[in-house]
Amino acid sequence: MNNKLVTLTKGIIKENPVLVLVLGTCPTLATSTQASNAIGMGLAAAAVLICSNAVISLLRKFIPDVVRIPCYIVIIAAFVTAVQMLLQAFLPAIYDMLGVYLALIVVNCIILGRAEMFARKNTVIDSALDGLGMGIGFLVALLGMAIIREVLGTGAIDLSALGMESITIPVLSEYNIPLLTSAPGGFLVYGILIAIMNKLTEKKGGVKRKSFDCDGCPTASACQNKEGGCN
Repeated sequence: MNNKLVTLTKGIIKENPVLVLVLGTCPTLATSTQASNAIGMGLAAAAVLICSNAVISLLRKFIPDVVRIPCYIVIIAAFVTAVQMLLQAFLPAIYDMLGVYLALIVVNCIILGRAEMFARKNTVIDSALDGLGMGIGFLVALLGMAIIREVLGTGAIDLSALGMESITIPVLSEYNIPLLTSAPGGFLVYGILIAIMNKLTEKKGGVKRKSFDCDGCPTASACQNKEGGCN
């Protein structure tokens, strides 16, 4: 039971895919301008993570090793398509706001990385728990960035896409920092949060990156060629 709890919780802080492993930076920066976008993308990615991890784990003994990556992509693409259709049907505003980034979940390195590193080596339950933990970690990181950027950048939180009333912050609505809603502001907030998380995980024995070469990459096993070097 303790092992399953560790599997579930490690993706939230200790191995947070965005703030510790630094994966999925493109959708993180693009969809963290508003809290509603972050919630939509975080929940969509979490659903795909859980389902794809479980199915890949279930089929891991039947998928030939030489074609495992294409098979993973097909499985992930099927769940991404299902999520897109559900959002388009029930939350069209979120679907329109996320746009192309929904389809790009198929090639999100967080999802493919968990399939390669965890799902193909572990049981269905453990793989689903790993997907849930990583999904929660991704959602928390996105939402944290979005709240900081939207509140300080606009002085409000626009929840109209979720069918809720927008929240206006009295003082910040007049004295905001528009830079934070732009790309440079996104990088600034992202860097600060990575630094804070790095300090927290360092004290708790989290992932320590000694180098930025192939040996220090958490997904190195997914891109090694026959000679052992990285492509």
